Amino acid sequence: MHVLLDGDPGHDDMLAILLAARHLDVVGITTVSGNQSLDKVTRNALVVVEMAGLTHIPVAKGLARPLVNDPVYAPEIHGVTGLDGVDLPEPTTPLAPRRAVDFILEQSRLHDDLWLVPTGPLTNVAAALITDPSLAGRLQGISLMGGSTTYGNSTPAAEFNIWVDPEAADVVFRSGVPINMFGLNVTRQASATRVEIERMRGAGGLVARTVADLLEFYRSSLEHVFGLQGASLHDPLAVAVLIRPELFEMQPMHVGIELHGTRTRGMTVCDYRYVGRGGALAGRDAIGRAEAPNAEVAVAMDVPGFFDLLVDTLGMYA
Repeated sequence: MHVLLDGDPGHDDMLAILLAARHLDVVGITTVSGNQSLDKVTRNALVVVEMAGLTHIPVAKGLARPLVNDPVYAPEIHGVTGLDGVDLPEPTTPLAPRRAVDFILEQSRLHDDLWLVPTGPLTNVAAALITDPSLAGRLQGISLMGGSTTYGNSTPAAEFNIWVDPEAADVVFRSGVPINMFGLNVTRQASATRVEIERMRGAGGLVARTVADLLEFYRSSLEHVFGLQGASLHDPLAVAVLIRPELFEMQPMHVGIELHGTRTRGMTVCDYRYVGRGGALAGRDAIGRAEAPNAEVAVAMDVPGFFDLLVDTLGMYA
């Protein structure tokens, strides 16, 4: 299986990269403005591939701002660099010569089993679909971290990745590409407390120790901002489902993106009327007709199994 990672590294994006590189055929990494500015997250992607000996994976720089909004960053979570917690050497690996949108389109023509794994705002993916609408028919699927079936984090209703660029998310969810969605309702279950972080440190090797130090910064930030006791490992779940799908319970839902609500802009409106009722025809009720599912939405996960996979993978970098 060929995968292309699109993200805004980011502590949890880092883990998505490390997990994918040991289990899947990663054709490249594209970067997008989100957790920090485009320049900073691109630097972080290069830092991660150099730290882990993955410089054979090309990194392509993406879009610096959302389709409509001004850029929004999250320094209170990921720090001023977007990957605070350890002083890492400045990268020397050159960027891929093509920008992210062109790189995505190129790889979609080279691999007929390509999965896109976006773990930041969906700006690059939407721009690629707008530039070449036939891309939708070439992709095997999109496995993304974003949204929620319940609450948000940037607003009461909206999760950060979707809230930053809801117009891009709307393009992606209406594209017809098969989608796996990992939202806050599940990703906060993957909470790395000090116990899990020390398990990772014990996996052995410089990479595992560096990851543990970085995650401790991330964990403390989330405790300070949200009162959480662990580091929410949102992004690697979108990778893990392609490696160990049995770790997750997915439900077909129609996911719509709220673009205009005064209090709900960026919300993923997940239609539960399908769950347990046998699909599209069963979604009809007296109030109205539910739209057909456009995503498989994660609703539960095997948390111990996920951490076993993550710790075992970090051990591969020893």
